[in-house]
Amino acid sequence: MNDLDVLVIGGGISGLSTAWWLTQAGASVEVWEQETRPGGKIQSVKVDGYLTEQAASMILNFQPTVTEFMVASGLEVRKTPRADIANRYLVHDGELLALPMKLGPMIMSPLWSLRAKLRMLIEPFIPKGGHAQETVSEFVTRRLGSEVLEKALGSYITGTLASDPDLANAYTVLPRLTALERRYGSLGLGVLIHKVLQRRTAVSTEAFSFQSGMETLIASLAEIPEVHFRPGYKVTGLERDGKGWRVTSPHSTQWAQQVVLSTPAEVTASLVGPLDSQLAKHLHDIETAPLSVVHLGFSRAAIRHPLDGTGFLTPRREDFAITGCLWMSNLFPDRAPQDKVLLSSYLGGATQPAAVDWNDERSVAAVMRALQRLLNIKGDPEMVRIDRHHQGLPLYHGNYMEHLAKIAKCLKKLPGLHLEANYWGGVSVRDRITRAAVAAERILGK
Repeated sequence: MNDLDVLVIGGGISGLSTAWWLTQAGASVEVWEQETRPGGKIQSVKVDGYLTEQAASMILNFQPTVTEFMVASGLEVRKTPRADIANRYLVHDGELLALPMKLGPMIMSPLWSLRAKLRMLIEPFIPKGGHAQETVSEFVTRRLGSEVLEKALGSYITGTLASDPDLANAYTVLPRLTALERRYGSLGLGVLIHKVLQRRTAVSTEAFSFQSGMETLIASLAEIPEVHFRPGYKVTGLERDGKGWRVTSPHSTQWAQQVVLSTPAEVTASLVGPLDSQLAKHLHDIETAPLSVVHLGFSRAAIRHPLDGTGFLTPRREDFAITGCLWMSNLFPDRAPQDKVLLSSYLGGATQPAAVDWNDERSVAAVMRALQRLLNIKGDPEMVRIDRHHQGLPLYHGNYMEHLAKIAKCLKKLPGLHLEANYWGGVSVRDRITRAAVAAERILGK
């Protein structure tokens, strides 16, 4: 093989989007993936006419970089916008309660006690505070009070990120909110200013998936000729060779000036262990949350709830095992057959890690117990599919920031080696595409 500018190891969204940005700058690139298909955990599976997502179900975008990526890659024309549904529900005292998205109606919602409403109203007068290791629980309680944490933002952390608000680093998992405090001294004031700026700059937030699901994104990137995606290439050796790197697999040996490791933290640790044992140790210290996604298909007639929303999140204090549920057939038109409903519910995470090992019967029973009460479902599901991720989402817990600082220090001794994966810089597809653009500039010295 010819020498490469960059060899990317790992064919998930982090690796493929990094490779794509590098090709846009004219670099010669290959992507090696040990599995026979690209995408990592992102996979769209069709069962009995229901289209289920193994991991990411959509992209929520507010970044110009992602918009640029979609247009330039040709993916813009393949997008499927999320249905324009306003309602987001929270479980409150065993029932679903819609949470308004606008500031005024949200504060007036019956979700909050009078004490909580007063506490939110005085938020602009709370002085700046916090520290680099501040947890989500500490940050939200300090700015908005404990009730907002337990009923709303804590549910986002446990349900969407599979994390624990008592342990998760606020600056990492709530970057927009913590940035508002740093810049404006107030979350409420910052939101109002941002709304004015948004109207002036025409920056908008959009949520979308793709025709045939999120796997369309992955497959499209892997098929771009300049990316040179190589499935079934398992790395067996990584070593310095002159001013570059020599990477071996059972298929070939490749020299590249620079190497990007876009593999999970534990896999990356095994690859770099022979190079730097301390780097491997710090990577091993990054925790992950196990979780299960339980997809259930129903006849629409079996569900009495109007399903006039996107789904719901479940606060920790509620007596249900599931952390949340997405009403997928509400969000996108092709997720269920006509007159059918697809509901995707989440079990496990950092606060209940053992749930990933529940068998199918117990997993479905736990989900049905919640859905029958909350959605007034009569009858059993017509379709069941369960995706289990024992190494699910990375957790930005405890000394996470310190681990990253130590990893960055170790990498300085290994020039030309880069780490780009979801344990660094955000777990969402939006985050990965945005981080990949920055990484490509850094790798090429732009």
